[in-house]
Amino acid sequence: MKRIATSLVALGLMTGAALAETAPGDIQFDEYGAVEASLTGTPGNPDEGRKIMTTKSMGNCVSCHEAVAYADVPFPGNIGPILDGAGSRWSEGELRGLVANAKMTFEGTVMPAFYKVDGFIRPGDAYTGKAAPADLPPILSAQQVEDVVAYLMTLKDE
Repeated sequence: MKRIATSLVALGLMTGAALAETAPGDIQFDEYGAVEASLTGTPGNPDEGRKIMTTKSMGNCVSCHEAVAYADVPFPGNIGPILDGAGSRWSEGELRGLVANAKMTFEGTVMPAFYKVDGFIRPGDAYTGKAAPADLPPILSAQQVEDVVAYLMTLKDE
């Protein structure tokens, strides 16, 4: 009986966590573009965040940003700011806002909004030259955003 009760409590906690996820359209940005509240209520995993940032089929952050912490990844870009010390330069909320939608902080940035699903000018269907056939999902999930933020917070000035 105790095992059943424990399972029900665990199920309730998992269900509550799923309900706590903030949808892309419900994010509360402050006047400077920061997002103070976690998108999931679950702490990010820095190891997963590094993987997302350095994998071209995921976040692909490495295409524009370089950092000593992932110098082992070939062909880092130099379009965006160097991310060494990002966890010292920006707060967790500022980093969350930048990853979710950097245009809320830097209006003219070319950085993609990784957690946005609407307001696009003309999204295409891959490389077909045709309009997207349906609503676009965010590039990263809410938890992946939290994972990237957790990793960025580890990049502190020495």
